[in-house]
Amino acid sequence: MSNEKVSRSRLKLILMMLVILSPIVISSFLHRSNFRPDHTVNYGELLEVRPLQGEATNLTDNTIFRIRQLKGTWNLLIIDSGKCEEYCQEKLYTLRQVRLAQHVDKDKVQRVWLINDDIRPDQETIDKFKGTRLVLANGKDLLKEFPAENKREDHIYVVDPMGNLMMRYPRNADPRKMVGDLKRLLKLSHLEH
Repeated sequence: MSNEKVSRSRLKLILMMLVILSPIVISSFLHRSNFRPDHTVNYGELLEVRPLQGEATNLTDNTIFRIRQLKGTWNLLIIDSGKCEEYCQEKLYTLRQVRLAQHVDKDKVQRVWLINDDIRPDQETIDKFKGTRLVLANGKDLLKEFPAENKREDHIYVVDPMGNLMMRYPRNADPRKMVGDLKRLLKLSHLEH
């Protein structure tokens, strides 16, 4: 066999190995460099999916609140004081509007307010946002399960129908983009069943 044929065979072998190994090398590099694409389908920040574990107290009947009460629906969740000042009111309004924008699927979405202090919301606020599950969580481990950039009160969280925390929205999130995210999640959950 001539040296030229041996060189061509080696070159072909090297090229074939590069083609085979390149996806592994590239993915390894991207993983180690924490590469995140600029454009993703979702608006909310995806979190490491993990089941919520803690308990708290249902405000309406003073019973134990367990995460299994969130199962079977998508959950939009806020954490805030029972005093519920301006930004808290804005978040509650956003939760209501995002849920209503799901039209026929709105009953597959639940709104949850984890109250992080001992202040009970006034009746006017409760009536204004009727249908929001009110949960007293002050001093409970449940609150520690929600990661935050600065304060938990800044975010709106999404809990999936299995009781897993999976997404959060930033302070002053765009409700239209949240509607789009939730529509996609509901559509995907339809496809799974």
